[in-house]
Amino acid sequence: MLSQHLKELESDGVIYRNEYLEIPPKVEYSLTEKGKTLISIIQSINEWGQNNMPC
Repeated sequence: MLSQHLKELESDGVIYRNEYLEIPPKVEYSLTEKGKTLISIIQSINEWGQNNMPC
């Protein structure tokens, strides 16, 4: 399931996948410029969640 979501995010241009041809295989993901535009939105959602947690 995770790999499917990562593939979708990559095809949508939100993340970049860098695959290293070594043993054992290594893959790194990073945000693209488009993906970085989501940071403030995610921070706002996180803040809302923190402020609305049950006591």
